[in-house]
Amino acid sequence: MDKKDIIQKIIKHKKQPNLRYRLKEKTEEFTNTLFYTLFDIDTAVEKNLEKLETDFDTLTDLACWDMDRPCKKVWENYVGKLPGILEKLNMDAEATVNCDPASLSIEEVYMAYPGFYAIAIYRLAHELYTIGFPLVPRLMTEYAHRQTGVDINPGAQIGDYFHIDHGTGVVIGETAIIKNHVKIYQGVTLGGHFVAKSLKKTKRHPTIENNVTIYANATILGGTTIIGENSVIGGNAWLTASVPANSTVFHTPEIKIKTLPNVT
Repeated sequence: MDKKDIIQKIIKHKKQPNLRYRLKEKTEEFTNTLFYTLFDIDTAVEKNLEKLETDFDTLTDLACWDMDRPCKKVWENYVGKLPGILEKLNMDAEATVNCDPASLSIEEVYMAYPGFYAIAIYRLAHELYTIGFPLVPRLMTEYAHRQTGVDINPGAQIGDYFHIDHGTGVVIGETAIIKNHVKIYQGVTLGGHFVAKSLKKTKRHPTIENNVTIYANATILGGTTIIGENSVIGGNAWLTASVPANSTVFHTPEIKIKTLPNVT
């Protein structure tokens, strides 16, 4: 097979007319600029908002495949929500500095905590998701996932003062609902009980009520599963049914003591 044949065959199998990886790269640049605009004290807000609007125009050109949808108006709606998003994120940072005895300062939370970074990008992406802008919110949260190990679908609904400790391995599904003052630790999964494309428009992921703590590697599945307020879910617990308010759920390990001689 000569070079010409190879080129023709590759072109033949490139079947997705809207698959432009430049969109992914531009989304990551846009995400970084957003983060600096909201948090970095040396970043000029007015100048960066102008840059963000220009960058957003590029994203709409790349991602708005349905020409009948007014994607150009999305920015006007979105930028007005940024002060409210920042207010919520400041609450999240306060929750982290108040919950974690290892935190030395709130500045450390903003700069060094992967859980906070993942929450920040989720909140910035979620507003775009609710507006209905295609694909970009998913690319934003996947960018955060790649950097932190925390996978939050932009469709999830998360309340105030949310804290993720350590973060790595956390998965929060698209239809999950998390209310206020919730703390979760590394490896926690809020997932679907069943995986089927026909369930796309149904609630597939659990609801976590106020003041719940979920410890490391707990798995909570199902759209009808509700964890009642003020509950504590212990590490490695596996739940597919609701838990009433003020509950404590533990995973009980099985312990076997070796008694036979010469067994190591």
